[in-house]
Amino acid sequence: MFFSVIIPVYNRPQEVAELLESLTQQSYKNFETLIIEDGSDEKCDHIVDRYSDELDISYYYKENSGQGFSRNYGFERAKGDYFIVFDSDCLIPSHYFQTVTDYLSNHNLDAYGGPDREHPSFSPVQKAISYAMTSPLTTGGIRGREKHAGTFHPRSFNMGISREVFKQTGGYRITRMGEDIEFSIRIIENGFSTGLIPDAYVFHKRRTNLKQFFNQLHFFGRARINISRFYPSEIKFVHTLPAIFTVGMAFFLTLPFWNMELFNLLLIPFLLFFALICGHSTRKNKSLWIGLLSTAASFIQLTAYGIGFLSEWWTKVNE
Repeated sequence: MFFSVIIPVYNRPQEVAELLESLTQQSYKNFETLIIEDGSDEKCDHIVDRYSDELDISYYYKENSGQGFSRNYGFERAKGDYFIVFDSDCLIPSHYFQTVTDYLSNHNLDAYGGPDREHPSFSPVQKAISYAMTSPLTTGGIRGREKHAGTFHPRSFNMGISREVFKQTGGYRITRMGEDIEFSIRIIENGFSTGLIPDAYVFHKRRTNLKQFFNQLHFFGRARINISRFYPSEIKFVHTLPAIFTVGMAFFLTLPFWNMELFNLLLIPFLLFFALICGHSTRKNKSLWIGLLSTAASFIQLTAYGIGFLSEWWTKVNE
């Protein structure tokens, strides 16, 4: 099987260098790589040139149109039987393509997704963010699970589609604000089979500080409401949990001004919840500092997503 790897990039040359270096370490070599420079000011063409002898690689520069349409641009030029999409801030373990090849040989999937993990080289903040995005104690635990509730919806930081999927769907219909969710829904609606390949994980760096993480999760919350403009039934109860948490937190913070007794009563479960997150992350990462950072990252994950969700919902209601 021949794969085409599609990587849109915007002003991240150093990340591309690390991603391409990880691709040179693959045990399965039958793939090409397409770098789609989406109108960047900081181009990565010089980075791509470094790897022209080690990888079957092509570089394309285009006007900025967002990651969804940049992936379509790559799909249109890809030669593979299967198209694989990575975010530029991923590192790919050496077994990845062999794992996908073996799995697809035994399972008939038209599209797949894989989970994400933290890499040992990640900073403490990156490990804490990774924990918040994958932990069973946060809504991150819903993503990338082997036992997924309902039909599996691949996400574009680590997903693959057959050539036929692109031919029939036309790729991404929107370019930002939940473009991967919308695409996955349409793949399924067109009758294609999807699934998770548990061992086809990537090391996903995400953001490098908590402020960037807040902005990213705020955007994710807005994106979920944006998807409901196309598919109203796609807002599930689980998607409202961060918003419920955020409203509850706002209510909780007002209590000292009018009901200190209730504040003290609710403070106990609140502290227990975050103590559980801290302890779980500390044990998992073998670091109290990462455990404390994970507590902050988990709080940000819930509230930033909740604020974005509520603000975009309010915009939608008043359209």
